[in-house]
Amino acid sequence: MIMQISSRLPRFDVAGISRYAVAVAFLLLLVFFSLASPSFLTPANLFNILVNNVVLLAIIAFGMTIVISAGGIDLSVGVSVDMASMVFIMLLAAGSGPVVAILVGLAAALAVGLVNSVLITRLRISPFLATLGVLFIGQSVQQIATGGGQPIYLVTGDVVKLFTAIVRTPVLGVPMSVIIFAACGVVVYLLLHKSVFGRYVRAFGAQPGVAWYSGIRVPFNMSLVYIACALLCGVAGILLSSTVRSYVPLSGNAFLLDAIGATFIGTTISAERRPSVIGTLLGVALLAVVKNGLLLIGWNFYWQQVGIGVLVFLVLALSFGLRGRDH
Repeated sequence: MIMQISSRLPRFDVAGISRYAVAVAFLLLLVFFSLASPSFLTPANLFNILVNNVVLLAIIAFGMTIVISAGGIDLSVGVSVDMASMVFIMLLAAGSGPVVAILVGLAAALAVGLVNSVLITRLRISPFLATLGVLFIGQSVQQIATGGGQPIYLVTGDVVKLFTAIVRTPVLGVPMSVIIFAACGVVVYLLLHKSVFGRYVRAFGAQPGVAWYSGIRVPFNMSLVYIACALLCGVAGILLSSTVRSYVPLSGNAFLLDAIGATFIGTTISAERRPSVIGTLLGVALLAVVKNGLLLIGWNFYWQQVGIGVLVFLVLALSFGLRGRDH
């Protein structure tokens, strides 16, 4: 009789609740940092988080989301960022117009994605090893091209002033970088979640063997995955260098682990544990809030990294641990 009564009671959906672990952690962090630092929830600081912490990382993480959705990984996202930034700044310094500098800079990032696609789809090298090799080569190319890693600064010039004005001039009160970030998010969302290409990408990640025998052009579509990721990273590189009006070699590598972390944090909101644009955006926001909040309460860079690592571990352990108990 007891078993009959218990079978009629509603089942406690632990797995369903675990999907809200990131959102709950995000809200708790907002409360904690707002109490720990009076300046945290000010409009100026929230604007700073959006422009300086979210925009660039989110654009790069969108690219990583596409790659991980396809069952791959891209360790060379920092190279794509840096190559676009380097070529863009070099051309501006040489007197080229902004349009030419942007297009050639994006082409440099696309070249990185094209190399990745050839190594992975034609030579059948694993994505980890292929993109790791491109990472090492890309770092060396930057060192050689800049005489050992010397930064390139843009201080004066009519072209620089014009481009800076275009980038920093708000549209309806919204900074251009935020508009570009939002546009990238919408495009990636439509591609990944509302298009045939997105269905193919998810098929690669879920059942790669079936995808090969179902008539899908796997090499072609997988090439598009890495090219799309590189293009998004190129956009981030252009925004980065246009904001600081300089190029610093290897600066793109700082985004690699955060982009991977944000993407995997975002998988916790999915019942299938799959990457998504919304989940990645939530992961980016979580990391951005932690970095900004720890800075405001006086933690230095090294302790910030410790705090971020512990937070990522706790969120993922809580989410996936609860789901494991429910099965």
